[in-house]
Amino acid sequence: MKEKSGGADKKKPSNRARAKGDEAATTENLTGVVAENVKRLRFDMDLSLDKLAGLSGVSKAMLSQIEQARSAPSINVLWKIARALDVPFAALISKRTDAQLQVVRKAEMKTLSSNKGNFLSKALFPLDIPRRVEFYELTIKGGCVERAVPHPPGTAENLVVAQGELEIETAGTKTLLKEGDSIYFVADMPHVYRNPSQKDARVYLVMTYAEKRI
Repeated sequence: MKEKSGGADKKKPSNRARAKGDEAATTENLTGVVAENVKRLRFDMDLSLDKLAGLSGVSKAMLSQIEQARSAPSINVLWKIARALDVPFAALISKRTDAQLQVVRKAEMKTLSSNKGNFLSKALFPLDIPRRVEFYELTIKGGCVERAVPHPPGTAENLVVAQGELEIETAGTKTLLKEGDSIYFVADMPHVYRNPSQKDARVYLVMTYAEKRI
């Protein structure tokens, strides 16, 4: 007879478990980066938490939790903070480097969510410094309605639907986009992303700011 091993057999984690672990680690890292950037930019602009709360519409308690890396803010909350600080969205999620060539591996891409995870935004560009042009992949779950806050003056969005369909509402006009369709609009006013179908939509977004900011 073969002797049984003294220790219990250890099962290797499944691919799904590893993916969840990687996602959790990425979210934790991003939360820390956001905390550092919000605090640094607020101090640079000599703003108190009360003042930033008044400018952004985000509560003082929430801002404090973000700066302590105790809360992972949603996309809309980050947009409100970016607008109040008058910086591009990427300024809040960027780590500064001096690299002239950068490869962004799939596992390293940062994904933000809102609407209870029904609206996902993945940054497809290096998060080293804020940029005038940003590139994102959006995943919008079936039936999801995402109401976006106005972006800084002069900001424009150019979207192309790679999969599914998407309705964009801006300035009171609704436009339905099918797979392969694209749209360009000025996004410094409230706008709405709406997936009218039951299937997920995959959309690529190029965000362009009116001018380069720190």
